[in-house]
Amino acid sequence: MGKLPPSLRTSKNLVPPVRSLLPNLQSSTHEPQSQQPPYPHRKTPKSTTTTHRPPPPPPPITFTSPDISAAKTLFTSLTTTTKHPSLLTNRFCNKILESFTSVSSNIQDSIFLLTHMTKVNPLFTPDKSSYHILLTQSCTKPNSDLSNVDQVLTLMGSKGFQPDKVSTDIAIRTLCGSGYEDHAIELIKKLSQVEFTKPDTYTYNLLVKRLIKVQSLSSVNAFINEMKIGFDLKPDLVTYTILIDNVCNGKNLREAMRLLDVLKEEGFKPDCYVYNTIMKGYCMLSHGGEVLRVFKKMVEEEIEPDLVTYNTLIYGLSKSGKVKEAKKFVKEMAKMGHFPDVVTYTSLMNGLCRDGKALGALELLGEMESKGCSPNECTYNTLLHGLCKARQLDKGVELYNVMKENDMKLESGSYGTFLRALCRSGKVAEAYEVFDYALESKSLTEVAAYTTLESTLKWLKKAKEQGLAPKSILRIVTHDYSHEDEHH
Repeated sequence: MGKLPPSLRTSKNLVPPVRSLLPNLQSSTHEPQSQQPPYPHRKTPKSTTTTHRPPPPPPPITFTSPDISAAKTLFTSLTTTTKHPSLLTNRFCNKILESFTSVSSNIQDSIFLLTHMTKVNPLFTPDKSSYHILLTQSCTKPNSDLSNVDQVLTLMGSKGFQPDKVSTDIAIRTLCGSGYEDHAIELIKKLSQVEFTKPDTYTYNLLVKRLIKVQSLSSVNAFINEMKIGFDLKPDLVTYTILIDNVCNGKNLREAMRLLDVLKEEGFKPDCYVYNTIMKGYCMLSHGGEVLRVFKKMVEEEIEPDLVTYNTLIYGLSKSGKVKEAKKFVKEMAKMGHFPDVVTYTSLMNGLCRDGKALGALELLGEMESKGCSPNECTYNTLLHGLCKARQLDKGVELYNVMKENDMKLESGSYGTFLRALCRSGKVAEAYEVFDYALESKSLTEVAAYTTLESTLKWLKKAKEQGLAPKSILRIVTHDYSHEDEHH
C-alpha cells in the first residue's frame, strides 16, 4: 500500500467535518421529535413510463447455393412469417441480394430474384445500391463481349437510376480486381463517350496502376495516348508518378528521367515524392553520383527536400563508398530542420562497414545513442555484419549478446557472415548456439538456417583436410563468400 499524500493526512488543526457542525435535529428543542416514521403505509410509486424497444430484425439470409427457386422460396418465407415487415428495409434486402450474387454467376437469376423481392415485399423499393450490386456481379465474371455488364447498365437507366462516375468506378475496380484488365480498357473507352459516366482521375489512375503491373510499358503508354487523344482524358501528376515508380522499380532510370521531362512539358511540377522515387532507383544501382545529381536538380527547381530525400541521398552516397560526402549532408539536413534518425545513422554505418571501417561505425552507434536516437534490428545487423567482415569477431560476439538479450532477430546476411567468422576461428560450438538462437527467435526458416550452417561446416572440413593454415582459410573464406556479404 502506498502512503497517503500529505494533502490527505488528518491533523488536529484541520477544520472539523461539516456533519459535526450541524445540530442534532432529533434532539432539537425547536422541533418535536416524531413518535413514528412519517407515512408508514405509503409506498414509493413506480414509474408509469414504459420504454418501448424496437423489435430485433429477422435473421439475415446467407445463400450457399445459386439455386434461384430455393432463393425465391426462402425470401417469400421470410417475408410472410416475419411479425414486423417494416424491418425488411432496403438495406436489409440489399444484403440478401448481395449474398445471392456472391454465389451465383448468372446475372439473369439475380435480376429475377430482385424482381421477385419487390413483388413479395412491396415495402422494398430497389435503389441505386441494388443495381450496383448487380453491376459488381456482372464485372466479377464478365462475358467476352461485356453483354452482361451492358444489360445491368441499361436496366439501371430504365429504372430511373442513370449510371454515373461512381458506377464506372465500381465496374473498373471490380474488373481489375478480378483480373479482367482488357475488359476494363474496353469498358472505360465505352463509358468515356458519355460525360456523366466518364471516369474521374481516381478511376483512371487506378486502371493505369493496374495495367502497369500486367502489361508492357509500351502498351500502357499507348493506352494513355489513346485516352488523351480520343477521349480527352489526360494524365495528371499522379499518372506520371505511377509510371516513374514502376520504371524505377524495374531499374529503368533512363525512362524515369525521360518521363520527368515529359511531366514538365505537360505543365506539371514534380513534387518531392517523384524525385525521392528516382533517387531510390539510383540507390538500387549503387550510383551515388546520379543520386547526388538528381538531388541537386531538385534543389535547383526550388523543391524543398524532406527527411526521406536526405536519408535516400545519404544512403546512396554511403552505399557507393562516399561516406565522407554523405556526412556533410547530415549537417546540412540538421540546418534545414530535418534531424538524423535511425535510418540516417544506419546508412552511414553501412557505408563505413563497406569501407572496412567497422570500428568507426561502432563509434557512430555511441554517438547515435547519446543523441537520443535508438538503434533498431537493422542497425545491429549492419554492425554485426561489418565487424565480422573486418575481423573484429570479439566485438561482434559482444554485439550479438546485446542483440540476444533484447530478443532481436538476425538477418540472413549477418547470420551467415557471423557463422563463417566463428567457424574459421575454431568456435564451432558457438556457431551451433547461434544456429539455435536463429531458430528460437524465428529469424530464419529452419531450412535456411540449417543450409547456411551445413555449407559453412562442409567448407571448414574441406579446408582442414587440405591442411590450410588459419590465415589461408581466412583469405579463402573472405573471397568465397564476398558475394554473399551484400547487406541492405
